[in-house]
Amino acid sequence: MKPGLTPAELRSLPVTVDLVTAGRVFGVGRTKAYQLARTGGFPCRVLRIGHNYRVSTADLLAALGHATPEDAPTNADRQPATKEEN
Repeated sequence: MKPGLTPAELRSLPVTVDLVTAGRVFGVGRTKAYQLARTGGFPCRVLRIGHNYRVSTADLLAALGHATPEDAPTNADRQPATKEEN
């Protein structure tokens, strides 16, 4: 089994990944990843497309507790500072 992914590799993942890559994120091998996907025990949602399994990178990051770019606050979400806060 290949080692897990680094934070930089996690950030560079495409929108969806194959089940083996998703398994690497959680530190499980190919056989265990497919077993968990078939039994509904994979740590995040698995999409079955024909004979292929795909996992959303956003779901992976959420399962790991990482914020996605959509979760980050924007300047429009922030309240302007008041004089008391300065």
